[in-house]
Amino acid sequence: MTDTPVIGFIGLGYMGHGMAANVLKAGYTLYVKGNRNRAPIDDLVAQGAKEAATPREMAQACDIIHLCLSNSAQVEAVFHGDDGLLAGARQGLIVIDATTADPVSTLALSALLAEKGGEIVDAPLGRTPKEAEEGTLDTMVGGTDAAVAKAMPLIECWAANITRTGPVGTGHKMKLLMNFTSMGYAALYSEAITLAAKSGLSPDIFNEVIGKSRLSNGFFETFMRGSIGGESEIHKFTIANAAKDLRYADAMATQAGVVNLLGSTFKQYFTHAEAKGHSQEYVVTMARHIAALNGIDLEKSLEEFRA
Repeated sequence: MTDTPVIGFIGLGYMGHGMAANVLKAGYTLYVKGNRNRAPIDDLVAQGAKEAATPREMAQACDIIHLCLSNSAQVEAVFHGDDGLLAGARQGLIVIDATTADPVSTLALSALLAEKGGEIVDAPLGRTPKEAEEGTLDTMVGGTDAAVAKAMPLIECWAANITRTGPVGTGHKMKLLMNFTSMGYAALYSEAITLAAKSGLSPDIFNEVIGKSRLSNGFFETFMRGSIGGESEIHKFTIANAAKDLRYADAMATQAGVVNLLGSTFKQYFTHAEAKGHSQEYVVTMARHIAALNGIDLEKSLEEFRA
């Protein structure tokens, strides 16, 4: 690896675009590969990035490659095949996987990359696209000490709150615990909003009382602003991604032999919303969907309480 590594970035969605832009701002040579949406690719190329045609080409050109994809199936597709990362991997390659991924898949891919002399550093993300653009994301980092040391200057380009979790795979495990907790909050707050409205109490009063109490937190504030406050894009995280993460967390609990009754309940709420065709809506809309399960039109109910 050269003194100044050449960097690759695959996955230029809501989070990846801002992260990649901050890598460019730090002065690194950057190769990018996107999906169907040309806008983030064109923007980064205009800023000085180079576009790679395939993951294999990127692996041949780069020393450190970021992945910021939607799920483990996409990560596996990037690794495998004649044009995959493994086909172009060489000694010393570091792959920073910022995907919220299945740890079982992560460990399997780590073993395959090790056969080529490379290593995975799992560094999944916390916070939102706003912090991605600002370079102030949270991240949980798993990997060997040597690989993390090489990856850390890049991680510091886009993260401000960095927690070392242990060996490879532990970052992804911690992220699943984080999303289990946050999506549990989303389900809990949605039920509470529904119960308030169904009982004749304004959800605005629920928001005011909890917001002033020790029960408040950052997720509560943004969820309430999105679910009853009209800021529908305050947290651009889809129901599909939430459901996927809860399935991964459920599988992790099964593997660990842990009774996961709450996790199963949370998962079913999001699976139901997916089945009803709402997979690409943001998580804050769960309040509306859970209200509808109980015979309430949340928007209409809020209008009546506020009249």
